Amino acid sequence: MTVRHIRAAVGSSVRTSVRASTWGLRTGVGLGVRRLVDLPVVPSVPEGHRLDLPGRGSAYVIDVPGPRPDSPTVVLLHGLATTAHLSWFTALGPLAEHHRVVALDLRWHGRGIHGGRFRVADCADDVAAVLDELGIDDAVMAGYSLGGAVAQELWRRHPDRVSGLVLCSTAARWRDLRREALFFGVLGLAMHPLSRVASGRVARRAAGLPDLPGLDSSDLTAWGLTELRSTSGWTLPEVMAELGRFDSRSWLGEVDVPTTVLVTSRDGAIPAERQRALGAAIPGAVVLDAPGGHASIFLDHARWVPLFLEAVASVTDRLPTPGRLAG
Repeated sequence: MTVRHIRAAVGSSVRTSVRASTWGLRTGVGLGVRRLVDLPVVPSVPEGHRLDLPGRGSAYVIDVPGPRPDSPTVVLLHGLATTAHLSWFTALGPLAEHHRVVALDLRWHGRGIHGGRFRVADCADDVAAVLDELGIDDAVMAGYSLGGAVAQELWRRHPDRVSGLVLCSTAARWRDLRREALFFGVLGLAMHPLSRVASGRVARRAAGLPDLPGLDSSDLTAWGLTELRSTSGWTLPEVMAELGRFDSRSWLGEVDVPTTVLVTSRDGAIPAERQRALGAAIPGAVVLDAPGGHASIFLDHARWVPLFLEAVASVTDRLPTPGRLAG
């Protein structure tokens, strides 16, 4: 593969990744955004903090206490090219009325761990390390798109830490169609020689960020733009290449925790039938439908958030005991 082919493949992957990203936003200079749609009004955006994970690095974590010490814990795992705050800020408040809520920036995203290659397995191990540091025995894992892959992998690698799963707008496999196999295959070949370049660019972007993000909810549009731009454009092709390798179909039938799959029925990034196949493969999984597309978590938040809360409740109602908190 020539340098010209590599550049063309990466350029194509970036354009495709942006179209398929969680928010469905218009691209602008430097893979940023020319304008954002109107953001929903929220009373406040909860603060997060840096959390050192021994042997792994430093992660940005949001930890909102529940109403009771024994409130079940829900861990929120965001989508591609976004952050914990940007993906989940509309759901954090309502969810925290009944649960302890933890969210973190995944590797190569925002203020998440950077360095090395991006691997879904490493993200899963990062989440387990966060639970260790926060003194949480187990939790319901709620993942959106990329975060859904991380949640599945977390159950496979650390089943004792996962009390339930809420899988939103996600799948067991990203490359089913012939054109998808071609796209992900070329992207994987392209990113192999460029991984050090991508990792360096991601690290430089992260190093230039303030240690903690601004949380001025008086201008959510400006805040959203800043939060979106905290993730390097080089994250997109690297993560997409990894998602092309992800395939959980061989072990999904072993999942033994309460699971709900929330399908976005007009999804242009991950076909709804692929999302439903995920639910069908997990024993006893409940499948709920949201009427919008892949960006429903944001663009259709008024309808999506209540359905997400219903999905979480359908899992916590099936837990054999309340979410357990160490200590």
